Amino acid sequence: MVSGWRYALRIGVVLTCLAGAGLGAAVPAGAAAAFSTELSGLPDEFTAGDRVAILSAVVSRSDGGGCVKVRWSMLLRVQGLRLDQVKVDRVEDSGSFPLEIRTEGDTARLTDRDLDPGLLCPGRTVTARYRVAFAEDVAGGRVSFAAEAYDPGLRLLARQTAARRVVGPEATADPTGATPEPTRSRAEPTDPATEEPVADDPSTEAAVVEPPPGAAAPAAPGPRGAGGPGVGVRAATGPGAPAVGGHAGA
Repeated sequence: MVSGWRYALRIGVVLTCLAGAGLGAAVPAGAAAAFSTELSGLPDEFTAGDRVAILSAVVSRSDGGGCVKVRWSMLLRVQGLRLDQVKVDRVEDSGSFPLEIRTEGDTARLTDRDLDPGLLCPGRTVTARYRVAFAEDVAGGRVSFAAEAYDPGLRLLARQTAARRVVGPEATADPTGATPEPTRSRAEPTDPATEEPVADDPSTEAAVVEPPPGAAAPAAPGPRGAGGPGVGVRAATGPGAPAVGGHAGA
């Protein structure tokens, strides 16, 4: 399990949009009022290495409308580390779910190539799950997520954002041979532990780029190992790389 996941994380698969398609346009400002999205499974902080976290994005609707299919798109932004040090695997009960990935700078958009198998109806939800891990050579940084649910016509239904710190593997290792410091009669003040709210807060919002493309050709599976196929978020470089223009705002 461990070795297979590390292998998938380091190798990855790069899938980009058609050459010439830009990332400059902004996502629609307002989501549909009857829909809402939640993010769950976020740790207090991510630990680099073989620590795998499973994030769930859940969309629901509160009106009396009919049922609708959903296409998920995840915006991911990193600070203090590189996109190619992040491993994301979109999973369903049947296994890995194919993604189309577009990158620009420190931001990536990961969009489902197919509509979610679930059906969103009043009183029912549709869930997307993502396995997230970071390369063991990451010393620290920060990652932001924005989970977006779209209908088949690419109308934004709902959006939710969150951000977390990423720490290196040594941050959680047990110290060896450490000499205990003498007890102080007066406790020194420490920063209180705070959990960042999973809310649509501009301060934690991932960069907003163009809405996801429509359905594309089937994705090639990622490398298969004990951890299953996966997709590495790796920017294409070099003269033969597909063109990705525009900008990514904060």
